[in-house]
Amino acid sequence: MNFSDHEERIRKAAGDLFAPYVFVDTSKQELHVVNKGKITRSFPVSTSRNGVGNREGSFQTPRGVHRIREKYGAGAPLGRVFRDREDTGEDWPIGQPGENLILTRILRLEGLEEGVNKGPGIDSYERYIYIHGANNEARIGAPQSQGCVCMKNADVAALFDAVEEGTVVVID
Repeated sequence: MNFSDHEERIRKAAGDLFAPYVFVDTSKQELHVVNKGKITRSFPVSTSRNGVGNREGSFQTPRGVHRIREKYGAGAPLGRVFRDREDTGEDWPIGQPGENLILTRILRLEGLEEGVNKGPGIDSYERYIYIHGANNEARIGAPQSQGCVCMKNADVAALFDAVEEGTVVVID
């Protein structure tokens, strides 16, 4: 996989590229941690069942260059339920079907490309776009979310520990 196009977009949106970044491949439903042009870790994900798009209210996964603006859930057990980014104290049995829950960890994304994923009507941060754990892990790898990037709970915990606030995330 050639990441030079992504890295050029990152430089334009976020400045110089000195650190690893995250690449979400919506066509393959995969998330990769990339360092110096090489994949260092990969995870299956689920993006929106409504496809990709940046419009508010579309329930689509937004494309473009983002960064992790905030991280929530450090130290929470796998399956911990979050509502409005708050730890509810409730643990969900992983794999049990139910509503689209936000579990284990949250990496809240901020769009960095004005007119693409930043600004009125398209702002990823204002749309509350996250990378987070999902309750229906059996469906990870197929589009199923309402716009977020969903991961298996152990995987999102590992990603959470591997990246910092400010890490660039490219969704394509």
